[in-house]
Amino acid sequence: MSRITQTLETLKAQGRKALIPYVMAGFPQVDATPGVLHAMVDAGADIIELGVPFSDPMADGPVIQKAGEHALANGIGTAEVLAMVRAFRARDAATPVVLMGYANPVERYDQGHGTDAFVRDAAAAGVDGVLIVDYPPEECAAFAATLKTHGLDLIFLLAPTSTDARIAQVARLASGYVYYVSLKGVTGAGHLDTAAVEQMLPRIRAHVHIPVGVGFGIRDAATATAVGRVADAVVIGSRIIELIEKAPPGQAAQAAGAFLLGIRQALDA
Repeated sequence: MSRITQTLETLKAQGRKALIPYVMAGFPQVDATPGVLHAMVDAGADIIELGVPFSDPMADGPVIQKAGEHALANGIGTAEVLAMVRAFRARDAATPVVLMGYANPVERYDQGHGTDAFVRDAAAAGVDGVLIVDYPPEECAAFAATLKTHGLDLIFLLAPTSTDARIAQVARLASGYVYYVSLKGVTGAGHLDTAAVEQMLPRIRAHVHIPVGVGFGIRDAATATAVGRVADAVVIGSRIIELIEKAPPGQAAQAAGAFLLGIRQALDA
């Protein structure tokens, strides 16, 4: 059983919802990421999604795009992201870490380090799962098999436009959890329709028998709580990036932790 599955099953047994924050690796400073990750765990994060910066992030809105550009300017690539995970693991052997990004950095890493090097090195660093936005299920059965061999979960996005056939296709390959994009748009949009989320989740669960997390557009305790009533996990990214960016120098970890503590308390209330 993977760390992700174990974490989600434990939370389900406790009657609690998973809190999954997203941050961009190497933002705002190269050395800030491990501290931010630890602060979020201390505040109640159950699983961490760590962004791998990429120059053309098609699913990301302006906030995460800007963070990714900043990280790239700081010299952050896939090897540096894996080093951050190793640094995080030196103090935390329990909290699952999911790398979220795009196909290009994965394939470039393999070109430079050998076939399946990304999966091998991610597993060795302590990564628990990957979410590759532009790997559709019909094209990544071999990738999924390689991840499974190394004990990593493959997480997919589903959207309001996903057909029943696509949902069933994802269900055959996905493990850990699936991530439902709650709106038609990019990350950071502010028009979350919780009623539409509630209507969509039974369609997803008719095919998907692992936990369902919901993200995109969750910015505060009220929207997190509303989503938590129907989803298994709440994913928050752009709002955390905004707070980290606005924090005084050296205060990124404190800003992220303080925000997530409020979300955790609301979800558990």
